This record gives sequence, structure tokens and C-alpha cells, in this order.
Amino acid sequence: MLVSYKWLKQLVDFDATSHDLSEKMSTTGIEVEGVEQVSAGLSKLVVGEVLSTEPIPETHLNICQVNVGEETTQIVCGAPNVKPGIKVIVALPGARIAGNHKIKKGKIRGVESLGMICSLAEIGVSDSVVPKEYADGIYYLPEDAVAGDSIFPYLDLDDEIIELSITPNRADALSMRGVAHEVAAIYDSKPHFPSYELTEVEKKASDVIEVTIDSERVAAYQARVVENVTIAPSPQWLQNLLMNSGIRPINNVVDVTNYILLYFGQPMHAFDLDKFEDKKIVARQAKSAETLVTLDEVERELTEEDIVITVADKPVALGGVMGGASTEIDATSTNVVLEAALFNGKSIRKTSGRLNLRSESSSRFEKGINVADLSAALDAAAAMIAELAGGQVLAGRVVAGQVDTDALPVTAQVDYVNRSLGTALTYAEIAAIFRRLGMEISRDDTAFTVQVPRRRWDITIPADLVEEIARIYGYNNLPTTLPQEDGTAGELTRSQQLRRQVRSLAEGAGLTEIISYVLTTPEKAVEFTLEPTQVTELMWPMTVDRSALRQNMVSGMLETVAYNVARKNKNLAFYEIGKVFEQTGNAKEDLPQEVSKFALVMTGLVAEKDFQTPAVAVDFFHAKGIVESLLAKYGLTAEFRATSQVAALHSGRTAAIYLGEDLLGFVGQVHPQTAKDYAIPETYVAELNMDLLEAALQPTQPFTEISKFPAVSRDIALLVKAEIQHQDILEAIAKANVKRLTDITLFDVYAGSNIEPGHKSMAYSLTFQNPVDSLTDEEVTGYMAKISKSLQELGAEIR
Repeated sequence: MLVSYKWLKQLVDFDATSHDLSEKMSTTGIEVEGVEQVSAGLSKLVVGEVLSTEPIPETHLNICQVNVGEETTQIVCGAPNVKPGIKVIVALPGARIAGNHKIKKGKIRGVESLGMICSLAEIGVSDSVVPKEYADGIYYLPEDAVAGDSIFPYLDLDDEIIELSITPNRADALSMRGVAHEVAAIYDSKPHFPSYELTEVEKKASDVIEVTIDSERVAAYQARVVENVTIAPSPQWLQNLLMNSGIRPINNVVDVTNYILLYFGQPMHAFDLDKFEDKKIVARQAKSAETLVTLDEVERELTEEDIVITVADKPVALGGVMGGASTEIDATSTNVVLEAALFNGKSIRKTSGRLNLRSESSSRFEKGINVADLSAALDAAAAMIAELAGGQVLAGRVVAGQVDTDALPVTAQVDYVNRSLGTALTYAEIAAIFRRLGMEISRDDTAFTVQVPRRRWDITIPADLVEEIARIYGYNNLPTTLPQEDGTAGELTRSQQLRRQVRSLAEGAGLTEIISYVLTTPEKAVEFTLEPTQVTELMWPMTVDRSALRQNMVSGMLETVAYNVARKNKNLAFYEIGKVFEQTGNAKEDLPQEVSKFALVMTGLVAEKDFQTPAVAVDFFHAKGIVESLLAKYGLTAEFRATSQVAALHSGRTAAIYLGEDLLGFVGQVHPQTAKDYAIPETYVAELNMDLLEAALQPTQPFTEISKFPAVSRDIALLVKAEIQHQDILEAIAKANVKRLTDITLFDVYAGSNIEPGHKSMAYSLTFQNPVDSLTDEEVTGYMAKISKSLQELGAEIR
């Protein structure tokens, strides 16, 4: 919302500069984005009167003799609309115009030029608000402008524009009247709004038009008729006001509707009555595939969700958004129908968003408007058109629908206010605040009631009254207190602690944290997922590559690896802690479940080659070792089971990780074909379910004293079938239930000569220890016998 400081001063008496006002407003609830003076940086711009023009042969240029007050000067001008007898904007030698350009004396085509005749764009006015008749040429100043005077007062360029950042709860400030009420409350003043004297003729508007509502999304629709208007440019003050507010002047009728929009916050539209095919106006829902050519000359295909204004069952306007070209006010219009309505904000927002057609009107309907000013705004518009366009206003408003305009009572208690704010305000002080806000207040024995006018539709509950009291009383005046000593001390949650510990362990293992995209393609979303669910896709993705929520983090991390590898950075070790999204319910109705995951990816060399050490490449056991060290940190023992469940992983170098019967994650090599698709070398990855890991955490174990007695080691070599896995051996040894066995280490695997085909040799080192006594050979021999028996049941031959 752009607010004219000069206009605001006409509506409210207050003594403050624009910058002081912006500070006050920002601290009372309406943020000010900035204050700008349109004339800032401009200088030596005066009114000039073109006395004569002489074309320069074979060019589009003219030699102009221009009266600039004390003298007549010669200026070469190329504007197509320059002519004798007009008043123009002249930049004298030494002047500064838009872009900080300095005007100097010079020669153009050998002709001396002592200044410049300027267009509005050349003095900093945006092209979007320059009147169309001056879009490609210079601007004509009013005929009564005095040659030699500064142009700033004539164009209101000496005004200051305050830009407000309006939040949805304070949409009442999307009008000058709303801002005036706010400023009056801040400075304990009263707004004084001008009255509009409406004179009606005997002829009734209801004899000319009828109005009907055939939609639940239109609460009220009112219209007035003004006949015998003369379409002409608006007076200079109105054009200036609109341009400073970011609106292009059109003509005296359309400009009045835009003025009412700014002043009351009530969007309006003007129709050419003579272009109506029927007298009956109907506000209804559009029909499917119905079309309308809007004022911007674009044909819009409508849906049943859109609100249209129709005449003879043909759309003539898109309700609350934009009018239709077929009934546009133009230079030939003489009879005008003025519309003021209350449309459903949600419907307007959907229509403007679907058509990408946001307007000043739609933005106000979306946030809400003051229903109490509907009739007043319509009457004011009719009175202004009668004054500026010389028309006659027909008697009465033609009305359909109605809304409640009575004030809304909201009750609160003084104790509730003071308890919420930490203050000790009395009822008298509270009453004074609401008086400043222009609201009536009364009290009984226990509470007070405020009659909230319809212009403040954001106030509906007692907490809203507290907010109003706080901001007008002054947030800086609210008392401050220190926290009480018996307050709750803050601490990290269990999840936060786990994330920090895992992050520390990963970085200690040489991994670097990255953050990859949560959105990916539907194919990559489940590419490295052991148990994929239905993919959750966005309805309107920004790009095809970011259209689905991921169910694994590895695919996104591989994109980062590919990016680095393409730039000759090949030794990489990354990790990420983030969320994946599993859809376990109805994809159209239920939200996906968020699951926390830890993932790592490694490629290249662990150690570089030097003069005495060979290079060491990343392999499966580097990734597995990091996973095992993480689990060992929390005293968890996982089972690694070979799997070929995921096509994107190497079937012979991938293991699913289980905690008991729960699938914790996986570790393995990216399949060579997948690696080729990503344009990366041999790469190893792992992914763990952090939620499952957190659930498996055990309470902190008490300290166990280190045994003072020696451990005893025994080696055992086994001949087993080739399909027997390491995990099978471990389970067989565990089945022997030897209490003093403290460690099992596989130190050799051999299959080749001297070994029976289809078999392999596996050698283990077993460690035994008694924490309270030394083990004897007889005890260890007994343990080994039990273990051997269990292994033989597995089919192993003790070598």
C-alpha cells in the first residue's frame, strides 16, 4: 500500500515528519517498508511554454523556442507530440533528471540545444503509470502552469510516499481512511473525512437497470446510474494522486473508481450502460468453458469456480478481478453504471491465481474490505463523477443482498488484560485507548465491552482487544521481568542429542556434512529404497527434476558426488542427516510420514600414494566399518545380511542391516551401471534409520572395572561349504553359550588349491577372559570343545 503523506495530512491533524510517522507505525503494528520522495535527486526542472517549433530537415527533430520564465531558450526535441502553445517539463542546463543524469548545453545535428523537454519517464515516473496518451512522448502540464515555476507542485512530486507492508490481519490499512484511523489513534487525534454532496434527479435508477444475485459467493451487489457524462482526462490533482499511488490515469470516470478504491478500500467498476444488451445485471458463477475478454484484451476461459457479472446471460466482468472489454468506458460513453459489491475472498484469490491476473481490486477482496462503507463508497463515486464528468445521478441505489454492518461487541476483563501484559492499567486508561481507536466502550461489575466497528474485522476475541491495548499503550512501555529462579532449565531432546553425537562420530571418521535436495524425480525418489512406498508428488512443481519427495537420501548425495567428480575433485566422503518421506496412507488425503535418516557416501582414495605407501582405495569395509563404529558407540550389535533387493546397488557387495528383526538400513556399493548413469567412479554408500536407532538406544550402562586377569586366545580353522557366511559361523559359536568368550575375529578366508571344490577355509581367533580369576588350560579346552561341537552341527570341519 502506497500512502501519500500530503493526502494523509488532509485527513488527520498530526505534527510529525514522514520518517517519524513511519517509526511510530512500525512500532504499533503496521510495518513501513520505506519513505520515498519522488523528486529526490531531481533539480532545475521548470515549467516551459513552447512558443514555436521548426522541423530539422530529414530528421524527426524539432527546434523549439521555449519560454522558461525570465528568458526564451532554444531546445531541440524529438518527441512526436511537441507543438506550439503547450506547457511542458523543461530541464535547464545543469539539471539532474532520473538516473542522476546531468543535462548540459550541446549541439544536436549541428543545432544548439540549451536544455531538454522531458517526458514523465525521464524524471523518474514509472512507465506503468504514465497516461497512455503520453507514453511515447512528452507530458503536457496544466494550461494554468506558470512558465519558469518549479514543476514539482504541479505534479505533486514534492509529496512523500510511505510504503506500508500490510499483513493479512491488518487489511483495514489498505485504504486511506483505514490508515487515517490508525494515525489518529497513534497521535490521539481525530480523522476528518470530507463529505460528498450527492444530488439526484427525479428519474429512478431502478427504471433503467435491475440487479440479481445468483451465487452464494456474492454477499451484496449495489449499483448506481449516472447519465449524460462527458468523458475527458481527470483534473491534474487526481492524476497526480493516482500516479503517486502506482495507478495509471485513464479518464475522469475510471479514475474516480480508482480513487474510491484507494480512499475507501472498496473496489468498484464502471460499465458503459449503452453497451448493455439487457437491463438486468446478474452476479453468478461462471459456466464451464465460458469465455470473457477482459480489459487487457485477453480472452479468458472460465470455470465454475469463477464469479462473473452478466448482462443478457453474457459475462461483462470477472467479479472482483477485472472488467470486460465489451462494456468498457471509452471516449464515446455517456451513460455509466457504477458497481460496488462484496465478493467471497477465497473465490477471488483462486480465480486471480489461476488466471495469473492479480489486480488492486482482487488483492483487497482477498484480504477483506469494510462492509459498512459499501453504500457510502458507491454514493461518493457517483457524486464525484457528477462533479468531474458533468453527469446526472439517477435516484436511488439498485440493491441485491445485504450484510450486517452493526458493530461487533467483544468483551474482556481488566484483570485479563493486566495479566496478559504484565501491566496495572485501570479501566479509565483502557477506555482512553479505545476512544483513540474510535471504538465505543462500556463496562459492568466484572468486565468491559468494546463495540468494534466493521472496519476492524480483525478484532473478534478478547486477545485481540489485548493486542490493541498493547500496541497503542506502547510495547516499549510494557514492564520487563526476569525469569523466575524455579523455571524449567532447557535441554536437548533425545533426538537432538543423537543427531549431534552421530554428526560428531561421522566427522571424526573423516566425513563432511552436506545437505541435498528433499525434492527429486519420482524415479530417484525410490532408487535406493529397500522398502519403497507410494511416491508423494507435488501438484505444481517448479521443475520436473524437483517434483517428488524423496524416500532415500543416497540419490541426492550422488548428484553432489557427480558435481564434484566433474570438477576433478575425486576423493570424497560425505554424510547427511535429514528426512525422507514414506507414504503409508492415501496419497490424496494423508500426509506422508517423515523419517529421520543418516546416510554416507564414499568414493576415491582413503590414502594417497607416496614414496613408501601404496594408494588405498575406498572399499565396502571402509563404509561398513563406519557403520559398525557408530553402532558400537551405543552398544548395539547389528546383523549384516547380503541382499540383492535394490537394483541400484551391487548384489554381491551390499548388505541389509538388521537390529533384531527390524530393518535398520543398508551398506553397499553403487551398482556399476548406476554409477555410470551418474557419471561417478566406484562408490560406496550406507543409510540408517535414525528413528529406529533412537528407539533401540539402551540406558547408560554403569562403569565396569577393567579385568586385572589375562585373556587367553585360541585359533580355530574351519573347512565349510562356500555358501556358508560369516554370520552363520558367529551364530553357531554363540549357540555354544560360552560365557567367558569375549571376542571373535575372522583373520583369514581361503579358497583355492588344496581346498575341496565348493568349500572354503575360514580361520578365527577366539578370546576368553574371566573378570575375577585366571583361566586354566582345562577351562579353555572345555570352551573350545563346546564351540567345536556347535560348529560341527553347522557342517564345519575343524582343520
